[in-house]
Amino acid sequence: MNGFFLIKDNLANKISYYHLLLLMASLPFNMFYSHLILASLAIHTLIHFDKNAIRPVFTWRTIVLQSVFLITVFSTLYSINRTEAFNEWGKHLSILVFPLLLCLNPLEIKKYREQLLMGFAIVCTATIAYLFMDALVTVKHYNLPLSALFSPAFTNHNFSEPLDIHATFFSMQIAISLVYLLSVLAREIVFYKKLFYLVCCLVLTAGIMQLSSKSIFMIMVIVINIALPWFLLKGAKRWRFIAVSTTMSALLFAVILNTNTFKERYVDELKTDLTKTNTNETTDSRVARWGIALELAGKSPLIGYGAGSEIGLLHEEFYNHKLYNSYLNGLNAHSQYLSFLLKSGIVGLLLYLATLAFGFRIAFRQNDLLFLTFMALIAIVSLSENLLDVDKGTIFYAFFFSFFVFSNEDMANGSRLAKKQIPMPGKKKQIADEKMDLRVPV
Repeated sequence: MNGFFLIKDNLANKISYYHLLLLMASLPFNMFYSHLILASLAIHTLIHFDKNAIRPVFTWRTIVLQSVFLITVFSTLYSINRTEAFNEWGKHLSILVFPLLLCLNPLEIKKYREQLLMGFAIVCTATIAYLFMDALVTVKHYNLPLSALFSPAFTNHNFSEPLDIHATFFSMQIAISLVYLLSVLAREIVFYKKLFYLVCCLVLTAGIMQLSSKSIFMIMVIVINIALPWFLLKGAKRWRFIAVSTTMSALLFAVILNTNTFKERYVDELKTDLTKTNTNETTDSRVARWGIALELAGKSPLIGYGAGSEIGLLHEEFYNHKLYNSYLNGLNAHSQYLSFLLKSGIVGLLLYLATLAFGFRIAFRQNDLLFLTFMALIAIVSLSENLLDVDKGTIFYAFFFSFFVFSNEDMANGSRLAKKQIPMPGKKKQIADEKMDLRVPV
């Protein structure tokens, strides 16, 4: 955590760093703050624009990072609902902006990656602690038993309600923070620091349990028990970690199965979501909505119905198929993949899948556990949620995708420069050293 608040850099880069730190700290809260900080960062970047320090803008990397926005723009051309299509432009604008800002801003993301992630993790930990304290104050105010903390009134969306954020989208942020702190804990040797990181990890784990997002919980079980020891540890340390983590996971599963609220949320609701809706039920399963979305997509499979068309198309079909809960609440398909299939057809879906493959490829190539975790979160949550149809999901996707890609690009640049460094005598060596200090675009 050295140099967390005071970094050694020029004034412009210091201001850029603090913008990014504040932006990450604002993610769990109202999106007004995130948009305000993003606008301020954009203005600061333009004021201090230096054509000699920018990264290449017109590259495949930028196009891939902006692909979701480009798909939305293209599918607007034939949209059956232009008004909603342009509303989607507004939702996806951050996907266009973040890659451009990180290209134009000379701040080296890799250099400050650890500090930025640590700041984000500490804010997420403090936010979870606040939510638990808020729940405990409510329990005490109404003279409820402490066990009420694990009732439906204080889990899932009700737990995150004080922040006005969807439980799954908040859980994604907590997951990134948890994996980062676990990776730091695995490397740390100072006892009091290890203790601090351990406490933070326990708080974040409790938060994920309380938020009760099924998809995030399963991703965390896989990442922590398999990916983390495989990426970060070797030999005896790896097997010790696996033994401890699998034991803890078994205990968590035991808690879930023996707590009515968690059992209903993690087990019973999963069964409901994966079965077709019974006409006597008051709720509609995801499978039922997915079936209707697939039927509609089959009528225009290649290019879909255009941006902004999803809700209107599904609304009528939900009524016709007697999915009255989905009809009354104006629900979407609850699958980002099906959303692309409806709005931009097979073309849009394949482009989105190619974008995810691009991220996974970099994560594996650079052996980047956090980037792999992020990509797994996006890929799995996209199965059950319209991640990119809400502001908090979109900005999470846009920021962290660009953040990890650019930080890994800086890593690749650094390794290439290191390989080129060869000893040279006299003035030739000095000239070579000066060349090494220049930024090398990818």
